[in-house]
Amino acid sequence: MFQVGDIVEGIVTGVSDYGIFIRIDEVYTGLVHISEISNYFVKNILDYVSVGENILCEVIEIEKEEKHVKLSIKNINYRLIPRYGKIKDTKTGFKPLQMKLPIWIREKLEEIKGITD
Repeated sequence: MFQVGDIVEGIVTGVSDYGIFIRIDEVYTGLVHISEISNYFVKNILDYVSVGENILCEVIEIEKEEKHVKLSIKNINYRLIPRYGKIKDTKTGFKPLQMKLPIWIREKLEEIKGITD
């Protein structure tokens, strides 16, 4: 269970003129009212989120009987960083780029020269 002030992860299930609908878990849903999206004027909510996106939200009110939560994203970094696997070190490092760079430069210069002739 969560409390007011907690940061929870949810998925954007819908967007309306007045806010963002969030599914937090199998029981609770929430709404980020348009006034809780930004400290600035929000012209288009889709400039902030898209349906299907996972975001972080701050819990500002819990309606236990309705299984509904009022949420805010305006004072937190709500974007989740994509999760990538562990970066593996390779023996070649930047060698392939180092070898290819002169070729790419030469090809580009030839292309530019062909355009200007």
